[in-house]
Amino acid sequence: MAKALTQIAIDAIKPSDKRREVPDGKIAGLFLIAQPSGSRSWALRYRHAGRTRKFTIGAYPAVGLADARKAAQAALGDIARGTDPAAQKQAAKEAAAAAVRAERRAQLDIVEKVVAEFIQRHAKPNTRDWRETQRLLNKDVVAAWGGRRLSEIGKADIHRLLDKMVDRGAGVSANRVFAHFRKMCRWAVSRGIIDKNPCEGISPPTVEKPRDRVLDERELALLWQATASLEFPYAQIFRLLILTGARKGEVAGATWREFDVKKRLWTLPASRSKNHREHALPLSLAAVDILSSLPRFEGSEFVFGANGRTPSSFSDAKARFDSEVARLNGGEAIPHFTIHDIRRSVASGLASIGVQLHVIERCLNHVSGSFGGIVSVYQRHSYAEEMHSALDAWARHIEAIVTGKPADNVVELAAVRV
Repeated sequence: MAKALTQIAIDAIKPSDKRREVPDGKIAGLFLIAQPSGSRSWALRYRHAGRTRKFTIGAYPAVGLADARKAAQAALGDIARGTDPAAQKQAAKEAAAAAVRAERRAQLDIVEKVVAEFIQRHAKPNTRDWRETQRLLNKDVVAAWGGRRLSEIGKADIHRLLDKMVDRGAGVSANRVFAHFRKMCRWAVSRGIIDKNPCEGISPPTVEKPRDRVLDERELALLWQATASLEFPYAQIFRLLILTGARKGEVAGATWREFDVKKRLWTLPASRSKNHREHALPLSLAAVDILSSLPRFEGSEFVFGANGRTPSSFSDAKARFDSEVARLNGGEAIPHFTIHDIRRSVASGLASIGVQLHVIERCLNHVSGSFGGIVSVYQRHSYAEEMHSALDAWARHIEAIVTGKPADNVVELAAVRV
């Protein structure tokens, strides 16, 4: 029978080239384990449910002989009552680790942190309009749920948010917010930030009708005149939209390197084009005049932005724009229109002055319609001259409807400045 361990006996144990287990004769199953490295620890060997088990008590000398015996005696009592102390310790260790993981996950799970991470990791590298995604998520999602955990956001929360937007007349915006939020939640699930997408099973809050709003000549004239009340850069952006039919983001995000003022040419790179194709758009004299009048910001490549930032407050500018249009219209608002409707109106207007469809599609950088399918492969004619003529004629037409004078008898529109 092994002798009861003493402090003197423990101190006499020297490291060897093999691992040793020295039994304590006082507590059955208690061992001092001596490693070749010199480290020592206490362990209790026992049987539970017919299996040999080992319960690690702690390292020596942090756990002394007396404390090791007390811990072993307590564990033996648990064993007698049917508890497995080794399994219990392992479960406690796993629970502690799970709590740490949950705490770390909770820090990543905060709504505003998920939004910021989603923009940085997914939206920026993969989408051109990530700034709009960021704006919508911050404006509506973070504003409503900032500080909350994304995993705590449920279907009822989402419906309440979207219903409020619909009730204030922002049904289409509610659709956009929902689409971006749903995509973010899918991304969060794929990253292990949350376990389930709360948007699953929820439909967009508004059924959108195909857009067909086209501004007539009188309305386009009102729009042009109303830009005079807007500050930089929105006055100039709105006028360029009317003159070119370009998309809002294409104009707002334009850089100086894209323009050749002498050649009256704007070359939109494929990276900024919706169809991922470079687009060479001729500029009318009126458009060139607007560009020539603009300030240049030191250290910024953008035509309409300083400090490397492009304009983003279009909602506020549009509201002021609508108010001025209504004022010029005798205090009565014209039927609702979006900024994108200007592009459609330019296309319709070009057709009304006799520009052929294929030239209009070239001006708008469309790859469907006349240039869809196999035609886009074999039709390489740039139509540069036709586009120049069309947009020059369009500028003169805008000039005529703004001034009320025949297009052939008025000064260049460049004279009608912001």
